[in-house]
Amino acid sequence: MAQRQQLQRLQYQLELAERQFNQVDPANRLVAAELESRWEQALREFKTAQEAYESARTQPTQVPKLSAQLRRAFEAIGQKLPEVWNQEVLSQTQKKALLRCLIDKVIVHRSQRDTVETRIVWKGGDVTTMELPIHVGSWNELSNSAELEQHILDLHHQGLDDETIAQRLTAQGYRSPLDTTQLLTNTVKCLRLKHKAFITRSQSHPRRIPGYLTVPQVAATLACSPHWFYDRMKKGVIRIKRDQATSLYLFPDTPETLEQLRALQAGHLNQLSFPSRSEQESPT
Repeated sequence: MAQRQQLQRLQYQLELAERQFNQVDPANRLVAAELESRWEQALREFKTAQEAYESARTQPTQVPKLSAQLRRAFEAIGQKLPEVWNQEVLSQTQKKALLRCLIDKVIVHRSQRDTVETRIVWKGGDVTTMELPIHVGSWNELSNSAELEQHILDLHHQGLDDETIAQRLTAQGYRSPLDTTQLLTNTVKCLRLKHKAFITRSQSHPRRIPGYLTVPQVAATLACSPHWFYDRMKKGVIRIKRDQATSLYLFPDTPETLEQLRALQAGHLNQLSFPSRSEQESPT
């Protein structure tokens, strides 16, 4: 592998020297002579490396033979290495020395702002490829920031608190810009406040009123955002008064209520009116 890479490097230098010589003005004899000398030197080095490479390829590779006992000993060490590695048996210097014996080279490529692609070439020729997350300085540098932002807002509208949202999305593989292992609760909070999605008492402590549905409850039943209701109520499309006792907007918990709201969503109705709880419960 190393010889082949060296041969490729020398071939590039040879081609470069040839192009430089061909581009020089023949009238400039001193420069032309110098470039011709460099070209000849690059050609000699390339031929020497090529011969050494071909010679190494034709020679049979001699694999050292291990006794059965020594092979079993090495296999036992390999099986126990992960356990020993995580203990304080080996020092950092010893770990680095062991890795140098096992690894030929490591190639790192930054595929995205928050991810590096790492290729480990082992001495035996095997290759291990992995993508590793790295710290970034801002939310927008996360490759999935828009997707994560939408997930956070959707879960918030479902009534979940910041800590629960962070735990759920961490389990799905999402993370914070400065933490490669988890999505922090504070990240969820900052994003939520950025969108002015405040936590109200009814969201953190859902209230159940027998026979009635609150705005978040009816929104969850119809699979839409509570904002849709508040917007229609503000515009007078949905007419309903706030309940004096609870300070909540209460919809009758009946199939007719849901049917009317679905018709409004579909555009089959232009306006709806709902009586307050006091009006419904007042004796006729």
